[in-house]
Amino acid sequence: MLKPGDERVCYHTSSYVRERPEGTSHVEAKIEKLEDNKVKAQITADAKEVDSFVSKTYKTLARQYSFPGFRKGKAPRPVIDNAVGREAVLASATEDVVNALWPKVVEEERLYPVASPDFGDVGAAAPGEPFTFEVTVAVKPELELSSYDPVEVEVPVSYATKVEVDSQIQALVDHYKTYENASAATKLTAERAADLNIQATKEDGQVIDALTSDSLLYNLGTGLYSEALDAELEGIKKGEERAFTVSVPQDESAMLMADLAGQDVSFKVVCNVVKKEEAPKLTDEWVKETLGFDTVEDLTHEITESIEQQKAQVIPQIKENNCALQLIERVQGDVPAAMAEQVESELLQDFFAQLQRANMSFDAYLMQKGIDNAEFKEDVKRQAADEAKRELALDAWARHKGIEATDEDITLEFERAGLDDPKKTEREWRESGRLYLIREGLIRSKAMADVLESAKVTEVDLSDKDADEA
Repeated sequence: MLKPGDERVCYHTSSYVRERPEGTSHVEAKIEKLEDNKVKAQITADAKEVDSFVSKTYKTLARQYSFPGFRKGKAPRPVIDNAVGREAVLASATEDVVNALWPKVVEEERLYPVASPDFGDVGAAAPGEPFTFEVTVAVKPELELSSYDPVEVEVPVSYATKVEVDSQIQALVDHYKTYENASAATKLTAERAADLNIQATKEDGQVIDALTSDSLLYNLGTGLYSEALDAELEGIKKGEERAFTVSVPQDESAMLMADLAGQDVSFKVVCNVVKKEEAPKLTDEWVKETLGFDTVEDLTHEITESIEQQKAQVIPQIKENNCALQLIERVQGDVPAAMAEQVESELLQDFFAQLQRANMSFDAYLMQKGIDNAEFKEDVKRQAADEAKRELALDAWARHKGIEATDEDITLEFERAGLDDPKKTEREWRESGRLYLIREGLIRSKAMADVLESAKVTEVDLSDKDADEA
């Protein structure tokens, strides 16, 4: 039942018109669905609405410029027309009409653009006449899920397992291991290290400082050096000298040799001594002297609590990620290219902002990850496709469950943002047609909360799984 001030929505085949109460200036918006997830909006402002924009344009020009014989802000329209040109005035007013009304339509018709709108040739508004213009824009599709049943996921057990505790204790003990000289007959293996005198030169005889040292503690299989270099040095023993050339592959990922990819490097190596690892014995005495705990039991208790605190922080995110993956698998249909590109652009902006905060160059990041630029781009595209599909899955879940974001939710979101003037910011977002971004985010957050609440969760001991796979 309509009440005074309510809006009427009249539905038509493939389009609809939103009308406002009689006696007020109003805007009509006919929305027509096109192919490829696009919509065409035919927007009409009545004469009263047009006149208000034209009037504002004349007042603005009168204040901005000085016209001979008139005080600033007091020049009449004919004078302004003669000085500026009537066509220029109406063109400016038309631009204001379009920029003001399109965002309103986006908000009122609950459109969710995934690309920039195409306004085409909007023509020009004229005083005393209605003005109609058309906008075409790609919007997010309304895909469906194959099932809306609760998702079923696994998460790690919340308690610290014996394997996890023992592993951390062992890592702590290994941190304090020392290297002792082995006998002269001992050979370099993956379980040992060697003190090497190593000289490395390029094809032109230039010394490679990063690989040259009189005394370098060398371990096999660390990933710092090329596997080809490891193969040449395996089995070397005290006093032995080896000379060889390594052809560094084009796809070399070893951190200290990646810059030499595609080059031949000559090595001359003398083994000063092979060393064996000596790990301390885990006793109450060692724990007290080295780590400050009274007993091994105290250390074990501390590590157990630390693991469980870490799990309490990460398991909710693991649960959410696993639920999202389940939803993604249920999505029926393809993600529009425009939406995937938009998400990709957002991911890249966030990524480079993080790099800047970390004071790291892009090249340094690629080297650290052992990938090239092409692999990076492909990885971002995959992430963007998954993220876009996750968003559409949550949209589908929200539609199916009737989940919405109210105006009160949106206002509260601005208030929570800690802004100086949240009401002003909300108004600016509404007027610029960006409020749908907040609404969309809130709906998806609510949808994910609903998915998590209804999910069937099984806790599993991943350390057992790792042991079985090993």
